[in-house]
Amino acid sequence: MESANTYWADRALLEWQVELGATEAICDAPVDRYDVPAAVEKPKTAPSAAVLIDVSSEKTDAVHIATQAASAAQTLDELSAALGRFDLCDLKKGARNLVFSDGIAGARVMIVGEAPGRDEDLAGKPFVGKAGQLLDKMLAAIGLGRDRADAPVYITNVLPWRPPQNRDPKPDEIAMMRPFLMRHIELAKPELIVIVGNWSCQALLGKRGITRLRGQWTQAAGMPALPMFHPAYLLRNPEVKREAWADLLSLKARLRDG
Repeated sequence: MESANTYWADRALLEWQVELGATEAICDAPVDRYDVPAAVEKPKTAPSAAVLIDVSSEKTDAVHIATQAASAAQTLDELSAALGRFDLCDLKKGARNLVFSDGIAGARVMIVGEAPGRDEDLAGKPFVGKAGQLLDKMLAAIGLGRDRADAPVYITNVLPWRPPQNRDPKPDEIAMMRPFLMRHIELAKPELIVIVGNWSCQALLGKRGITRLRGQWTQAAGMPALPMFHPAYLLRNPEVKREAWADLLSLKARLRDG
């Protein structure tokens, strides 16, 4: 009789635990969670300030080295070579090619995209896939083109290497590549910048929210800048092409009126 009572009592306790939300047993032996231990284990010591400084300095050093390498470049060719030698960004290890630029350097308009995709990684040029083809059509609609001698554009990306599986850029990757991007803008000497996509806004404006930022002229790298939807976003959301067309007309008017 006693064993039977024990069985039903144990079962009732188990059902009570299930009702409380327990889903599995994680110990071979029962543990009394309400028992007060004779001695309380001391909390682990927090990392020292020196350790935190060391971790921070490693990230800072990468940005510092990138800044030095970018500043030393006196031409676009030298900047491209400096990027090719830069080995602190892990994206380089998984990429096929360095994606530096396309179009005509010295153009009035410089377009800054986010990062290369598969097609760009294979070709070694920015905006050559479906999104790039749409970008070319958008530019042609207002009389611009990457190969037009009379009205050229110059194109680059925040990241020169493709992120794995086309994932979003990481903050440390943007910080590491930003010195190269800023020097790229200095050497290309455009009159204005078109900032394409959220992550380009993050790199050049320090904020995201392209649906709020697009179409509003601002300043980036000391010059007029216009945030716009990324062509890839337009392919996924064709209903916003009207807003993109308004932005293109704003760009055309700015080029015409100076």
